[in-house]
Amino acid sequence: MPKAFSPSDLAALILTSPHNRRIVIMGVSGSGKTAVGKALARALGILFRDGADLHPASNVAKMRAGEPLSDDDRWGWLELVANSLRRDAPVVNACSALRAAYRSHIRVAAGTAVQFVYLSGTRDVIDKRIAARQQNNLPQGLIDSQFERLEPPSAAEAMIVPITLTVAQQVAMILEILSAGATSSTLPAATH
Repeated sequence: MPKAFSPSDLAALILTSPHNRRIVIMGVSGSGKTAVGKALARALGILFRDGADLHPASNVAKMRAGEPLSDDDRWGWLELVANSLRRDAPVVNACSALRAAYRSHIRVAAGTAVQFVYLSGTRDVIDKRIAARQQNNLPQGLIDSQFERLEPPSAAEAMIVPITLTVAQQVAMILEILSAGATSSTLPAATH
């Protein structure tokens, strides 16, 4: 039976072993996951992976057609995100991780502690950001479905970072929280 780690044990592991660091920047489309993730990875000197690049072709085709993804569409993709976290550490990964069940799946499938950072913003701010994008090819129905699925994490599950800050301010906030030794979103103790 694998050793059961307490959340505080895993938090210490993340913070004291940068080579084991696995961070997921999460939020709805338009929240800035890729920009913040790349900047954070650069600041930490670690790899960045965009979860959007891990979607199977069938998911990409559905999204291009303006069809929201179902849970069934997402499970295989979430497995690929978890595989990246497990294999590529230390790594920052951008992934919507909209529902608590998705985040739980990622944590368990990654097999180790995962730090979630939730880029939190209102629908109004997200809509303005998406409208301002140079290449806005995101159908409105997909934005609607993301907000319908969104189960915002609590502060106990993720660092919560407001998207009204600049990318530099967001990264500085994340780095400050990491360096202060505060963390959240760890793998729950094994029960089997």
